[in-house]
Amino acid sequence: MSVRIRMKRLGRRHRPYYRICIMDARSPRDGRAIEEVGSYDPMVRDKAARVKLNMERIEHWVSVGAQPSEKVAALIRKVKMNKFGTAAAPPPLTAPKEPPAPEPEAPEASAEESTGEEAAAETTESTEG
Repeated sequence: MSVRIRMKRLGRRHRPYYRICIMDARSPRDGRAIEEVGSYDPMVRDKAARVKLNMERIEHWVSVGAQPSEKVAALIRKVKMNKFGTAAAPPPLTAPKEPPAPEPEAPEASAEESTGEEAAAETTESTEG
């Protein structure tokens, strides 16, 4: 028999609550558990208070071959290292920046001079060839 350490969902819609259970791998998610070893309430604001685990029983079950699910393994790791993290403060609000002013266009006289120079270059090329 393959034994898993996984979460059993309780609670109501939009208000989840999980029990961390030792279960047969073939049993349904919310089915009969062999043993309940903790709980996880994701709606609690304090991250350290979300998880309650009986580490002695979990270590016993892991020593006899129980495999934790990915989520339960992450919770166990966080409890062992006591690293739950903290929510980062939002960045301070700043006023929106104004778009840069458009650059003034070059005077029209310079545009005429450049076309005059191009025309003069074209005439010299045509007379040479």
